[in-house]
Amino acid sequence: MQASHVLQVSTPRPDKQSDALSRGAGVLVVMPTYNEAASIKSTVGQVLDYCPEITILVVDDCSPDGTGRIADALAGQDTRVHVIHRNGPRGLGPAYLAGFAWGLQGQYCTICEMDMDGSHRPQDLPRLLQKLDQADDIDVVIGSRRVAGGKTVGWPWYRDFISRCGSWYAHRVLHLPIRDATAGFRAYRASMLRRLDLQEVESAGYVFQIDMIRRVQQAGGNIVELPIVFIERRLGASKMGLKIVVEAMVRVTSWWISRVVADLRSR
Repeated sequence: MQASHVLQVSTPRPDKQSDALSRGAGVLVVMPTYNEAASIKSTVGQVLDYCPEITILVVDDCSPDGTGRIADALAGQDTRVHVIHRNGPRGLGPAYLAGFAWGLQGQYCTICEMDMDGSHRPQDLPRLLQKLDQADDIDVVIGSRRVAGGKTVGWPWYRDFISRCGSWYAHRVLHLPIRDATAGFRAYRASMLRRLDLQEVESAGYVFQIDMIRRVQQAGGNIVELPIVFIERRLGASKMGLKIVVEAMVRVTSWWISRVVADLRSR
């Protein structure tokens, strides 16, 4: 699926990859990067401090600021860190799909999404994992800014406005069962991801998050939201741009039209 997107998988020692791919029953945290040299060391270190048993997979899109080289150095120092280098930038969605494929091949039981810029607090990751473990019928846990107890800190008003409008629009037209459809802090059961045809996912930007939720819903998955505090990044620059917003609006609208047409044909 992702072979054309992957430039190189960094595995400093041959036994390191085989060890990671044979663990099973573990937790993999996929963290896409593009120009995150200023934050990667701190974020990876904090995540491992709070969850020492997990594995981190950095998916770097050929960052010109040297993020990939720093990731390789971290992987060489810690067997819990792995790196995929892609010939990028190719977008958030394809990066996560590459990470999902790696995790599913490695037989991990839980695969998480998490930002590398520090916006997602590492101390919230154990909460997501604990929530997922509370009941066997929970397939996805969303770290949500839009439920009671959740909030954003330090975001410019226009970013918050765009996020709220995007989630509201997706919720209304696609009948999604959650309030924070664009949230990128998530824990998936690997069994849920295996039920999805990930090869059909074409979303590149942040609309990938909406796309995954609608696919989980269509597959009958159970999605739970857990309140988190989302903190505006202190280092580096946001990747949000007009192209990403337009892609989201166009794709959500096209999915809605397809659903309406399918409903009419079934009558």
